[in-house]
Amino acid sequence: MTSVIYSWICISKQTALSNHRLKVVTIDEDLNLVHQDRVHFDSELPEFRTNGGVHLHADRLTVTSPVLMWVKALDLLLDKMKRAEFNFSQVSALSGSGQQHGSVYWRRGASATLDQLDPNQNLHNLLQDSFSVADSPVWMDSSSSRQCAALQAAVGGARLLAEISGSRAYERFTGNQIAKLQQSFPDQYQDTERISLVSSFAASLFLGGYAAIDYSDGSGMNLLDIRTRTWSKVLLEATAPHLEQLLGAPVPSTSVLGLVSSYFVQRYGFSESCRVVAFTGDNPASLAGMKLQEGNITVSLGTSDTVFLWLQQPRPALEGHVFCNPIDPEDYMALLCFKNGSLTRERVRDKCAGGSWEVFSAALRDTPLGNKGNIGFYFDTMEITPPVMGVHRFDSDDTEVSWFSPEVEVRAVVEGQFLSRRVHAERLGYSVVPGTRVLATGGASSNREILQVLSDTFNAPVYTIDLSDSACLGSAYRALHGSVAEFGVSFSDMLKKAPEPQLVANPHPAAQEVYDPMVKRYSRLEDTVLQKSRTQTTP
Repeated sequence: MTSVIYSWICISKQTALSNHRLKVVTIDEDLNLVHQDRVHFDSELPEFRTNGGVHLHADRLTVTSPVLMWVKALDLLLDKMKRAEFNFSQVSALSGSGQQHGSVYWRRGASATLDQLDPNQNLHNLLQDSFSVADSPVWMDSSSSRQCAALQAAVGGARLLAEISGSRAYERFTGNQIAKLQQSFPDQYQDTERISLVSSFAASLFLGGYAAIDYSDGSGMNLLDIRTRTWSKVLLEATAPHLEQLLGAPVPSTSVLGLVSSYFVQRYGFSESCRVVAFTGDNPASLAGMKLQEGNITVSLGTSDTVFLWLQQPRPALEGHVFCNPIDPEDYMALLCFKNGSLTRERVRDKCAGGSWEVFSAALRDTPLGNKGNIGFYFDTMEITPPVMGVHRFDSDDTEVSWFSPEVEVRAVVEGQFLSRRVHAERLGYSVVPGTRVLATGGASSNREILQVLSDTFNAPVYTIDLSDSACLGSAYRALHGSVAEFGVSFSDMLKKAPEPQLVANPHPAAQEVYDPMVKRYSRLEDTVLQKSRTQTTP
């Protein structure tokens, strides 16, 4: 049998704006790719007048996507597959992923509509009156600052909120968007029968009924208690009335939600026994697609650098996010975003290596581990983790200096970035243990000298892995796992036939001796830089 994944990558953080799309990937039992296709929102659905799949409102803060655009994209995608003579009857299970934090508001009576879909009509025609909010707030929205401040005040501060929900209050997080909607448009909120995340909304279409929110995607709402894996009463009450009823009870990410709706059986020829496995967010699905395991860490080296962690004992902090793990219901995952990534490395390359990666790499080879005690902080734009801007250099005596030689500057920017990734990962509860693997992806993962510094800094071997469309592939893996989990098959056992990452660097024998003390120094100096920044910005 074939396992299929319906993946909702409508506002992907990793792709160019023109690539926002709905994509499907199907695999067989041996994890071989069977079929893939996509629908691009802007070009194939021009009637919705989106730019990058979204509407940017006049205040430049509010960002939304038309719900019916997503529904019509599914119609188009399945019709494309039908024309390609894809055999839907062979699909044994399906799952999917959706952009995190986005929310969909079902109008009163929509449940009955979902239950009685006419297979002779398109979904977007059948559901055109089913949403109380036509344009859904999405992850790019930053218009709920007032609601964020109120939520943190209600719970006793940002740190306590992070301890409960895994993150401090963020404007894009769903709970704050719900609060804004309820306060700004109370009639629309009153007319709402159910609130879905983008992931559970997509699953609902396939189920023909409201799908539960899974623990992992639910962790990105500022509403779920990540330790009890239930909605926090305190956070619900601080957000909006009757919210627990509107959200429904969350479920483990590995749950089989039910069988596919008769609509898809009759219209496309799906098997009546096709299972719908809980859909999740794009970031949790990416963790599954990366085949990340306990003790592993993925470092994506792109325009922004992103770190994915598998955690057992999380320590939520003011920076970064802790989510429930989408693979192991007892564990956690964490996500750290760093705005100053490849563009900063490229600036130093241009300044200190004549624009040549070969010269840049030679400087890394020719300078010693630890850079003779010199440490640099390179925040060309306002950083996320931590919120600081500017360049700060320190010599081996922790004295701030204005200049490094070109070779020292090259190593300082790379070491400084990777020390930062390790420091903030450890603050969230991560620790390097025997067997730890660092999985590297993104543009800079092709540079062996940069990866050698990464290996040395973390004192762990570095592997490279192709993570293009990792959210799609991860959802396909989760669909297949959902069809065999009842027989005791673990996720890792199921993936034994998947391609293995390639080993590219092992840590230098002296790496631990050099970098363990540097991690402590970096952490202390970062606090100094942060305090200096706050002092300079205080009136």
